[in-house]
Amino acid sequence: MDPAFAPPATGWTMPSRALLRMRRVVLVAVAAPVTAAVAVPVGLLVSPALAAVALVPAALAAWAWRALGRNWRSWGYAEREDDLLVRRGVLWRRLTVVPYGRMQLVEVVAGPLQRHWGIATLELHTAAATTDAAIPGLLPPEAARLRDRLTELGEARSAGL
Repeated sequence: MDPAFAPPATGWTMPSRALLRMRRVVLVAVAAPVTAAVAVPVGLLVSPALAAVALVPAALAAWAWRALGRNWRSWGYAEREDDLLVRRGVLWRRLTVVPYGRMQLVEVVAGPLQRHWGIATLELHTAAATTDAAIPGLLPPEAARLRDRLTELGEARSAGL
């Protein structure tokens, strides 16, 4: 493993598995109608043999199913003494270090699908736009706990500036 992405002493906390399930349900909800929209007209109007063209969107959906799993496993966060680490990415891995004293706003966001699946996203904002970070797929109690802890640590650390 690349030393820059090695787990910290406390280990990585992963997002809820509900995030992966939600994304896969959305994938199937989009891929199934697209596959049918390709197969039915081609099969009825052109040739039943050419309906195999529908295998292309189905194959893309199968690839996306695996990609979603890899993407979900790439996410994680770790709370350290002076900062929060957020990792993500499969091809382009990113490790964001957000010092507690630099946080300006910590908010919990949950859209309609996230609320249905019982998850939320924690968004961290700093003065530098490039260090903004988000942690998706948190259970609401964990998101609220983390929001309150980060806000408390941010206030304590920024007082010393």
